[in-house]
Amino acid sequence: MAGPLVIIAGPTASGKTALSLFLAEQLGGEILCCDSLQVYRAMDIGTAKASADERKRVTHYGLDLSDPHKPFDVKQFSDYAMSVAGSTEKPLFCVGGSGFYLQTFYGPVCDTISISPVVREHVQNILCTNGLDGLLSELDRRCNGAEFTIDRQNPRRVARALERAMETGEPPAVSLERFRKRTGNFTGRRVFTIYIEPPTGCHEIAIRSRIAHMLSEGLVGETETLRTMGFERNPSAGNAVGYREVLEFLDDKLSRDALPERIFIRSRQLCRKQRSWFRHHLPTDIVACNGQNDWQRVLDAVGEFLANGEPR
Repeated sequence: MAGPLVIIAGPTASGKTALSLFLAEQLGGEILCCDSLQVYRAMDIGTAKASADERKRVTHYGLDLSDPHKPFDVKQFSDYAMSVAGSTEKPLFCVGGSGFYLQTFYGPVCDTISISPVVREHVQNILCTNGLDGLLSELDRRCNGAEFTIDRQNPRRVARALERAMETGEPPAVSLERFRKRTGNFTGRRVFTIYIEPPTGCHEIAIRSRIAHMLSEGLVGETETLRTMGFERNPSAGNAVGYREVLEFLDDKLSRDALPERIFIRSRQLCRKQRSWFRHHLPTDIVACNGQNDWQRVLDAVGEFLANGEPR
């Protein structure tokens, strides 16, 4: 029988890696990295990827699955995670800050609607001609007054929703309800969720420390190498926080002195989005908010779950 799953979620630089290593070593588990950037080869420093020493201490999955210029989507990750989870009897610690990757453990993450090239091209033309406002206007028209929640500031999400509405001829709310009734890859699996929520002041110090470490370790050089590999053709990679700012620096749009602060500001914005997503989507079993002082409490709770836990 496949082993249980322990989810460790939290915003960037919250201490997920350290806690996952501690728990996996204490409880004989393995680690599945659920990070939408760590799946890319050569994106090491800027993603805070587990070091060679850390990978020797505990078996890691989910790293270096794709070349950086090739998009890797949540469907690919969900299928990969399913294969990993089905291949080990050990407790699997699923660690990351990428909400949609983590969502695969709680329910369906992608629908089965196939979008025709004609529809995709039509939506792209709306975006090119009228921008995000044009997409929203057309999507609202197709809602027929039914409530439909979406990130209205995200052109990619709005475009995908409009494509589905045009392809099916259904209001978006109808397609969403049908999607929610589907079972996910991990339905029925034993799942325990840890959410790390560091205090704001301590977290900002940790973010600044990580940025300084990344720059001293060679983030600029890594970004130059990735540019030669064509990673800017992949929006998920080329627009990632840290790399995007270094690209601005390399293109003389940002001074070297201003680079750390720009990365910090955008990292903090990312963390706010992550916190908001987790609050609304994550079924948390235990919250860790006091650094290593919480580790024993978390270890005890996870140990009890592994011994006695029931499917969610």
